[in-house]
Amino acid sequence: MAVQPKKKKSPIKTKITTKKKPTIKKKPTAKKRTVKPRKRKKKNKSNVKRNFFIFFALLLMSSFVAFGFYMGKNSDALSTAIQSGEIEGSYTTKKLLEDLAKMKITKPKEEVKHVEKYKSIPKEKKNIVEKIRVKKVKSQNTQAKITKINKKPVEAPKVVKTSLFTKSKKPRLAIIIDDVSKKSQIHAIKATGLVMTPAIFPPSELSMTSHHLARGMKHAMIHLPMESGNAQFNTQYKTLLTHFSATQIKERVKELRKLFPHVRYVNNHTGSVFTSNTKSMKKLYKVLRDEGFIFIDSRTIGSSKVRQITRSFGDAYVSRDIFIDNVHTVPYIHKQLKKAVQIAKKKGYAVAIGHPHKITMKALKSANNIFKDVELVYIDRIYEEN
Repeated sequence: MAVQPKKKKSPIKTKITTKKKPTIKKKPTAKKRTVKPRKRKKKNKSNVKRNFFIFFALLLMSSFVAFGFYMGKNSDALSTAIQSGEIEGSYTTKKLLEDLAKMKITKPKEEVKHVEKYKSIPKEKKNIVEKIRVKKVKSQNTQAKITKINKKPVEAPKVVKTSLFTKSKKPRLAIIIDDVSKKSQIHAIKATGLVMTPAIFPPSELSMTSHHLARGMKHAMIHLPMESGNAQFNTQYKTLLTHFSATQIKERVKELRKLFPHVRYVNNHTGSVFTSNTKSMKKLYKVLRDEGFIFIDSRTIGSSKVRQITRSFGDAYVSRDIFIDNVHTVPYIHKQLKKAVQIAKKKGYAVAIGHPHKITMKALKSANNIFKDVELVYIDRIYEEN
């Protein structure tokens, strides 16, 4: 009787197994359904692209066919126009064959002439261009030669020695006015009515355009700052110093030539140290001479070596004989001018140096009686040739 209730458990087991089976079957079916529509979309896209390319290719082919038809039609029209003689100078295939039959293939002289004719045209053009180019080159060369001649330094003239001055009826007196840097000073010199040579400063703190004063002036000279025993004077713009190399001195002299293209005479401003230094002075004198300058020694010191250097080059030595305005009074200046006249009478000429002070100009204006026994000349007249 106890065994019978145990048999009732078997249907429960069957129920559990039946419930589990449908859950296992649902999972693979869901995956299959989701994958299939994706594959269809890709196929649809590729079909659309293929159809588009086919359509484009057909359209392109049809356009080529239409273009060929159009060209063929035009060529027919062109051939009829050529045959009818509407278009002159055309060369048809028929005509070409006829001409080839007439020509001898072994010696195609006509063709050669034809080719030579067209070959000669560019040669002629080339010759014309070449002639024009040669003319241009020649003109450029002549211009270069002219500029070279202009740039070429003027040779230093042969300095005439003191024997020349005895030929004049009166002894000559050259008055140099140093330290000129302004227009007003040039006007003051001209206002005296006397023949005097202005010695113009190169560009400096006093005036950076002082070199323009020499433009249009036949008689002018350069007043070149050179090293002195006074340190204050040596601070002036571009003062030549004894420690300068040969290249530095050369560059400075070349610069002077550009600033004063027509000026030939140079004298020293201060320069007691420089002119008494043989080595430095020789370097300067050689370069000045090469650039066509003539050096006048202001003789600011008794130990100046300029005389020896000029004689070594075979040139005459010309220097200052007297300063006229060391003291700024009219009687003193007149006294110095009388001394200058006496020196001129003794050796045939004299060189006096003054400055553009108002008192100096006043004294010179009132010195006509002093100058009656001499001829006032520009400095370049001292170097006059025979």
